[in-house]
Amino acid sequence: MAQSKHEIQAILAAANSAPRHRFGQNFMIDQNLVRLVADAGEIQSNNLVIEVGPGTGTLTDEILLRTPNVIAVEIDRDLAAALRERFADRAGFRLIEGDALAGKHALNVELAGGIAGRPSQQSVKLVANLPYNIASPLIIELLGTGVDLLAFTVQKEVADRLRAPAGSDAYGLLSVMVQLLSRVEVLRTLPPQAFWPAPTIESALVRLTLQDRLGAKARAFNTFTQKLFAARRKTLRKALLQADQPADELMARTGLDPKCRPEEIPPEDFLRLYEAAVATSTT
Repeated sequence: MAQSKHEIQAILAAANSAPRHRFGQNFMIDQNLVRLVADAGEIQSNNLVIEVGPGTGTLTDEILLRTPNVIAVEIDRDLAAALRERFADRAGFRLIEGDALAGKHALNVELAGGIAGRPSQQSVKLVANLPYNIASPLIIELLGTGVDLLAFTVQKEVADRLRAPAGSDAYGLLSVMVQLLSRVEVLRTLPPQAFWPAPTIESALVRLTLQDRLGAKARAFNTFTQKLFAARRKTLRKALLQADQPADELMARTGLDPKCRPEEIPPEDFLRLYEAAVATSTT
């Protein structure tokens, strides 16, 4: 059963801790929503589930009802100690104390090793109430590592960016990358009152199902696209020239309008543009 606000406060007090803003800590206190997050992960008993930011373990309890195989990553030293004690008798529970990211573009080495070291037939999923301050880079890294499904809560603003169509205000590099790596579903909006302390904005429950169209070229594609979004409101031709690309040749190869803007180009056309750039550089 999900922990109430008072139970979470008691666990924090016993750990000599409190919600820490620098770690993006907002604890889910709505029992029904805790179950919904776990349900969104479509967890099977043989799955390996990653939980980033388990906090006091309320969602962890719900995940462990579905699978014994859990890797939890907790950066808060006090909460990590409490989690280690709470789940000491769970043989399949593994706790990594530290940041889930090793820099902006790499997973924690121990986490990456846990994903890579699983049996080849074992599906791996993220199910988490994600700390808001690491959500965007973590999502990209997990999809790039081949995590099969991600079900998580995040700021509604980030959820809007994940599913944003080309030409919208929310559309950007994150939209392009995630939409080329996965199928995006925003399952529902969550009110601030579902969390303690209550955030000042709404959250959303999101599910990403891996559909990788980038493969080994994901990182190079990210760099290429990032340079174009640095000039998102310039014409595509000017943005390409600014990125040291042969604009006229790429326009001819792709048939894209040189007067359109990078912010108006859908993900599939960014991929065509990148592939044309690679082909041009090798001829």
